[in-house]
Amino acid sequence: MHRKRPAGRWPAALAAAAAALILTTSCGSPGSSGSTGNKASDPVKVGLVYSKSGPLATYGKQYLEGFQAGLDYATKGTGKAGGRTIEVHQADDAGDPAKAVAATKDLIGQGYDVIAGATSSGVATQVSPLTEQNKVLFLSGPAATDAVTGAGPYTFRSGRQTTQDINTAAAFVGDMKGRKVTVFAQDNAFGQANVAGVKAVLEPQGAKVAPLLVPAAANDFTPFATQAKKAGADMMFVAWAGTSAKAMWTALGQQGVFDSTKVVTGLDIAATWPSYGKVAQEVDFLAHYFAGAAGTEAEKAMTERVTKAGGEVGLFTVDGFTAAQMIVHAAGQGASTDEMAKALEGWSFEGVKGRLTIRPEDHALLQPMFQARLKNGTPPTAELVKKLDADAVAPGVVEK
Repeated sequence: MHRKRPAGRWPAALAAAAAALILTTSCGSPGSSGSTGNKASDPVKVGLVYSKSGPLATYGKQYLEGFQAGLDYATKGTGKAGGRTIEVHQADDAGDPAKAVAATKDLIGQGYDVIAGATSSGVATQVSPLTEQNKVLFLSGPAATDAVTGAGPYTFRSGRQTTQDINTAAAFVGDMKGRKVTVFAQDNAFGQANVAGVKAVLEPQGAKVAPLLVPAAANDFTPFATQAKKAGADMMFVAWAGTSAKAMWTALGQQGVFDSTKVVTGLDIAATWPSYGKVAQEVDFLAHYFAGAAGTEAEKAMTERVTKAGGEVGLFTVDGFTAAQMIVHAAGQGASTDEMAKALEGWSFEGVKGRLTIRPEDHALLQPMFQARLKNGTPPTAELVKKLDADAVAPGVVEK
């Protein structure tokens, strides 16, 4: 039985995106939607609204490569679902929710059946209401906000959500009842949102959560590492962004925080791994995905296709692959938005990470998660510690 999800929300996580596979030149009538008027022979028009440019463009590249591989895999190289050609058009939101909304409105006006992508949680939470209103299928990408789950009958996701991240972190400790948890983060909107997110998920499980916020402009982290040591928490959840990360991790190591506290953080893209320095092997990582983590046939297929095309598998490649699988399945089952949404609800399938299930009650994507460690090297490499079953990290059902 799934727990009811706490009312709090997790902060926006870095999300990926996807670019065009086929540049669509034909347009539908303004104001048309995928809910009515489509014929079984009509193409499936997919609009990818993502950060082709901007600070998250690196993540967008991963998502795109995964989507391309997933489309080829799911259609067996035909680019068709149920006899319908899948046409994909890109729109660059540059990580700006306002640009994403404008692009989505334009695509809906042109008669697009599906909107996918969502580079950030800020984008996802703005696009979802728009697609719901217009009865267009929306597949949010790696945007981790819990708010996407249960957002409406036409809103789905191809990535994980924040509660799954936090439950994966908590699994390093076990039963959270009576456990002391410190959230070590920068004192800014991002850090404060992390504190709120951990509280929302772990306090209902009986944990005592306390923040340890560091001024965003700080460059000497020794005093804060000393405080972290004295806190004596069972688990310290680190949420950090920016170029000061290496100095922060060094200070935690020098002050002996790892000697008495389980230190957990999320495993980001491989380019960030050198920032952990000498303490890399002492940090416990919750992982949505990393190359080679799953050991599935779908992962092998994705990796072969991505590398053959000159790409490299990373954190968000899997979300693009999954999105393509979902679109192909939905489009093969019906032409209208209602038919496609119905086809996705309750669908269980073999994805890159293993068995994935779209929960019919709220469209949460139930999926395995991973615990990992880094091995020092040039560059560092990730290795699997444990694969957690989907039920072990599942978010509570969103009540309607």
